[in-house]
Amino acid sequence: MTCNLKMNRDQKMGSAKQFGQLLNVDLSSGQCHVSAFPETALEFIGGRGFNIWYLYHHLPSRTDPLAPGNMLLLSCGLLTGSSAPTSSRLHINALSPLTGILGSSNVGGYAGAWLRSCNIASVIISGKSQKPVMLYIDSSGARLEDASHLWGKDTFETQDMIRQSHDDKKLKILAIGPGGEGNVRFGAIITERDHAAGRTGMGSVMGSKNLKAIVISKGSHKHFPAVTSAQKKAVKAYVSKIKDSPEFDFFSKYGGAGYVKWVNDFGIMGSRNYSQIGIKNIEKIDVRKIEKNIVRSSGCFRCPVQCKADIKLDGMKKDERFTRPEFEPVLNLGPKCGLEDLTQIIKLDNLCTRLGIDSTSAASGIAFAMDLFEKNILPEHLVQDLDLSWGNAATMEKLIFQMVEGKGLGKILSLGVRKASELIGNGASEYAVHVKGLELTAYHPSAIMGTALGYAVSSRGGDYNNVYASLEYSWTEIQAKNEFGTKEAVNIKSILAKGRVIKKAVATNIIVDCLGLCKVPVLSLLRSFNLENEVELINGLTNLNIFNKDLFKAGEKIASLEKLFNIRHEKGDIEDTLPEMFMDKKGDNGLTRDNLRIMLQEYYTAMGWDEKGIPPEPAGIKNFTKLEEKK
Repeated sequence: MTCNLKMNRDQKMGSAKQFGQLLNVDLSSGQCHVSAFPETALEFIGGRGFNIWYLYHHLPSRTDPLAPGNMLLLSCGLLTGSSAPTSSRLHINALSPLTGILGSSNVGGYAGAWLRSCNIASVIISGKSQKPVMLYIDSSGARLEDASHLWGKDTFETQDMIRQSHDDKKLKILAIGPGGEGNVRFGAIITERDHAAGRTGMGSVMGSKNLKAIVISKGSHKHFPAVTSAQKKAVKAYVSKIKDSPEFDFFSKYGGAGYVKWVNDFGIMGSRNYSQIGIKNIEKIDVRKIEKNIVRSSGCFRCPVQCKADIKLDGMKKDERFTRPEFEPVLNLGPKCGLEDLTQIIKLDNLCTRLGIDSTSAASGIAFAMDLFEKNILPEHLVQDLDLSWGNAATMEKLIFQMVEGKGLGKILSLGVRKASELIGNGASEYAVHVKGLELTAYHPSAIMGTALGYAVSSRGGDYNNVYASLEYSWTEIQAKNEFGTKEAVNIKSILAKGRVIKKAVATNIIVDCLGLCKVPVLSLLRSFNLENEVELINGLTNLNIFNKDLFKAGEKIASLEKLFNIRHEKGDIEDTLPEMFMDKKGDNGLTRDNLRIMLQEYYTAMGWDEKGIPPEPAGIKNFTKLEEKK
């Protein structure tokens, strides 16, 4: 059950050496071994790109997402764990038990950097253990340890107990809670108290394999360290750009949730299961008002933003703390469910983290149930004694526990709204808000055209962060005119140029995930959708010599491979579309079926796909990651 991380001296790594090693773990046999980063995968860079390359080539069609044959990959980006600022990110992929297509999630904190410090680029997990185990990794090797005593514990208890049983108190731990252990299809992977790989059920895949936690002890390997004066200058310059950005102070002080009022005032926030846009009393859930409650600020590896915070609420016990929610949990557990009590939103978000479930999917299921209840669609035997009126925090808490415990209405909601609507029947599917089986995030697609298209084409299903189309409102009209030929590209109500806008967003977003950088500084603060800053950072810190066009070609190829992967594994519902409830029936303006088709065709053409959205089979691109030494 133990493997040595030192490779055989006769094993050649060639130009892949600086990418690190692969740790292959077969839970069925209890064996693990290391191998070189494949030369043929270099053009996919790392992180999200490496994961889809590996899954595309190794995961057969008709694989059951919860069976031993599914593979779970956790991969560092090219810069993860290096001296690069914000280089904390770890990308996680598998076949999703929620959607049946590509499962994809991303997490910050320190786990990715600690993995890199052991010279590991990716952990590839297959099979299923006969009993609960945890995977322990350090610089000398990896081993499986019994975790039977941890099964059933929440993510906080699990991490505390692991640290108590090991001498190393600086361990970084990726853990699942009860939500990932059996019933919920959207189980999350949690590290620390406030970092989650939440979307698409990657925690449920861990649970199906009887893998309770991945434990990482910091090693001594230095990945792309800043040693020379030129390298240090490149790092310093990038940090300065982040700190000089207009939104830096605000984001650092309030985190992403500080923009709750902005999204409401901008008119793009969905509420009450998207039956409405915005709420009247947004000040009630404005996270900025709890600034006085912050007891500690923190952040991820090498990030100057430090946007995380521990808070103490009025009436709490002396040693009791909550973590400040992020943007999406506030809006999903709040307005989407009709809840306008910030304290209750905070408690429910922390409960989801403890239990190890995705707060977006959980909240969407609750909003779906409340909507059905209001419309008298929900059968009485499912309602029972639940008060499903909008904003009932006690009922929301009860449903979250029911999801995890597999009881009552929560048992059905734990399958996701697509499957739940099929089981409920009676027209429930009309109010099940999802794309490809994944529940939508906070933005209302009827109000913002680029994001609507992004929801439709996202490779993991309806999700903003997988496309991150913020350039449609953060870029200036001059930038839009120069890049897309029309200022209407940044008019959120217009469909003009949105296909090309989303192509830009998709490719950029993928590359940021491949590099292992955080999207907050890159895309929200620096608005770096042309990646000029990142190219300067890479070339200044590493011995690579790359150009923007090389990165974008790689991003487009990865997007095509993700689509082809989904086509291979689809079971009849991967159409790039949106629920009918969002379509404007009154006229030709806004989001109509015809306008969505126009945007889709422009996107497909821009991507080089056919009119049905099917990419050509993969073809070679310039392998810019040959790590050629600079002259």
